[in-house]
Amino acid sequence: MQDDERRWWQETTIYQVYPRSFADSDGDGLGDLVGIIDHLDHLVDLGVGTVWLSPFFDSPQADFGYDISNYCDVAPEYGTLPDAERLIDEAHSRGLKVMFDMVMNHTSDQHPWFRTSKASRSNAKADWYIWRDGRGRGGRKPPNNWRSAMEVKTAWQWSPERQQWYLASFLPFQPDLNFRNPEVKDAMFDAVRFWLRRGVDGFRLDIFGNVMKDPDFRDNPWRPHLDTGIPRFWERIYTENTDDTIQFAKELRAVADEFRSPDDPGGTERVLLGEVFGSAETLRRYIGDDDGLHLVFLFDFLTYRYDAGFFRSRIEEYERNYPAPLQPTYVLENHDRSRLIDRVGGDVRKAQTLAVLLCTLRGVPAIYQGQEIAMSNTAMRLREARDPIARTYFSWVPEAVVQRLPERLNRDEVRTPMQWTGGPNAGFTTPEAVPWLPVNENHTERNVEAQDGVDGSMLELYRALLHLRTERPSLHRGSLTLRPADPAYPDVLVYERRFGDEPERTVVAVNFGSIAATVDLNERSRPIDGATALPGSAEVEVLVATDRGLVLSGSTIQLPAHSAAVLSL
Repeated sequence: MQDDERRWWQETTIYQVYPRSFADSDGDGLGDLVGIIDHLDHLVDLGVGTVWLSPFFDSPQADFGYDISNYCDVAPEYGTLPDAERLIDEAHSRGLKVMFDMVMNHTSDQHPWFRTSKASRSNAKADWYIWRDGRGRGGRKPPNNWRSAMEVKTAWQWSPERQQWYLASFLPFQPDLNFRNPEVKDAMFDAVRFWLRRGVDGFRLDIFGNVMKDPDFRDNPWRPHLDTGIPRFWERIYTENTDDTIQFAKELRAVADEFRSPDDPGGTERVLLGEVFGSAETLRRYIGDDDGLHLVFLFDFLTYRYDAGFFRSRIEEYERNYPAPLQPTYVLENHDRSRLIDRVGGDVRKAQTLAVLLCTLRGVPAIYQGQEIAMSNTAMRLREARDPIARTYFSWVPEAVVQRLPERLNRDEVRTPMQWTGGPNAGFTTPEAVPWLPVNENHTERNVEAQDGVDGSMLELYRALLHLRTERPSLHRGSLTLRPADPAYPDVLVYERRFGDEPERTVVAVNFGSIAATVDLNERSRPIDGATALPGSAEVEVLVATDRGLVLSGSTIQLPAHSAAVLSL
């Protein structure tokens, strides 16, 4: 990978759309593809470069699209194949790239492939999924100790038709494909090509780290630990991040590269973004020598501590493991985890400091729909959940316990309809329609329309940051250099962005503390791993500030509590 080669995905910002909850164009209470098309201009105005769509493929919707029954068609509630093709074209006409969510690890149990596979042990697709005889008398015990993603139950499901167990690493109705069968691999790669031929610019790869399991089906070792804030009891060395999965990433990359134009390789490159879990060193393996995935999500920010030390340590770690031209991919919200504003106790000031951090770090920021207006969790009773994870694994948890947990157990709470206006149903659907999930009561004050053009609003902050990121090479292409921590103000994080030999320098100062802090912008920055230290003394201009109380005096700023500023030197 050449450091000076312009590649669109290195400079972009990703906006995640959850189609079912984004915008409903036909009044049935469900978001759809036409609704997304109707709101693409919002993404352009916001300043993002890429729209990522959670699955809208044909599906029984038991997991709301992540259980696919046909990879090459659209679920009728979301629209038609021509609608999907039009969405790609309409996005491209506005300068937006498009990524689709590709679920490769498993299908729905309603997929024709699985229906055939479970019918007998000798049919043409008998080996398309991971089948195994059980242990014990009559084989009625699971084949080994592999657990589902939540680790509450076994990952193995009994099939009366075959008198065998099939593997379902995520939910019982999502059987894992057997990619050791070359026919399966060919079929899935053809599905990928189906959408690449229609112009999609890349894929977000759902739970990609689980694709290839141990061929000998060895038990995972017992080791209780936390993984991005989630309790784990087994070290999943035989079911996740295996060497064969790394090799599979390279094979998939070769498919994507078939569609890269030799005349404009950086501009036409089709990009692979992996949802993979593990240490920074483990995730780095997926990128390989520019022959694997292009990007991997770094999920530590989803379970951050709100302090400068936490973010300093993570930034240093990612800068070491993803040096330029590699790019870290940062995310503070998604469709599976608690909303950011709730994780900072509803404090908009803190959410704005984190917005500045997300949009100015070296890497690719990912923003979840509604994050730009500080949408919050919508409290719901667990026993009324539509989320299959909540119903399958957590329905027994008492409501009083649920309310005390720092992380929500019901993903419905972060998937409620996008809040466009303060009117009925938040402008998500028609006033008389019944949305598939309830609209948050705070939509009357917290919505796009109410924040549009309002100085100091979350929406205008994101717009300012994202457009600034696009305009300044130091922010979308430049290096990052951390300044040493100031013992007098340990809750302050300061870093500089610079591109090559250009005179433009961008300094970002974030105060995580509850008292105001003084930052001398002329102090030298501490290089990471031997990079050249940046010079001091320069003229200062405030580009973005989250608090009007910021005071600039020469080369010194007074940064109010829980605030951040982006400055030009």
